[in-house]
Amino acid sequence: MRLLIMFDLPTETAQDRKNYRIFRKELINEGFVMIQFSVYVRVCVNRKMAIFLENRVRNFLPEEGLVQSLMLTEKQYNDIRVVLVKSF
Repeated sequence: MRLLIMFDLPTETAQDRKNYRIFRKELINEGFVMIQFSVYVRVCVNRKMAIFLENRVRNFLPEEGLVQSLMLTEKQYNDIRVVLVKSF
């Protein structure tokens, strides 16, 4: 099972940027890995662990912004396809 955390946080003020950095750092400390800008994933042994981690993320949510979670089985995660590759 995989737990995806997707977020869109404000970065307009210095405090917003600080909150963004703190949230991102906490995700990394919990073992999440960035797979795309503002999309992080972590492997979980089962659904119970994924729910546990989701609740841990709730403990350090920023005051503003949008944070979403998605639980996927390994099969579903492995079915992700790259639709477009564009160099920056």
